[in-house]
Amino acid sequence: MKYFVMVQGSQADYDAMAGKPSDSSPAWNEQDVQAMFAFMEGLNNELVESGELLDGQGLAEPARTRAVLPPGKDGRPVVSDGPGDRDEVRIAGYWVLDCASLERVTEIAARIAQCPQPADAPVHPVLIRPVMDDGSELAAATA
Repeated sequence: MKYFVMVQGSQADYDAMAGKPSDSSPAWNEQDVQAMFAFMEGLNNELVESGELLDGQGLAEPARTRAVLPPGKDGRPVVSDGPGDRDEVRIAGYWVLDCASLERVTEIAARIAQCPQPADAPVHPVLIRPVMDDGSELAAATA
């Protein structure tokens, strides 16, 4: 079964990783950032070796977000740039995994949740969502 696994972060978290603290996120130093990257690289390498990793990417900071909403009163789509609230949590990165069971992908998510970060940094959940390959999951959910 395929699963979409997401880690989350806010613009304040990205700023903190660049060394700029806020009320909600302490500044990261170079060692903190390198420890996070080394952890993620090791995990990704293991997932490649096990054949479970189909795709995975870190995402650019929320400040580089563009939102396109349904048309406004003038009939044109409403477009906005930026994160809105800098403390709003958004997807920061993802993996698409092919795992034998929900238990297995939960084990992987638990490891992701152990990624090193500075003390007092915000803790965000790691989210798991099944990927609907053929629509059968949707049919079962609506039955």
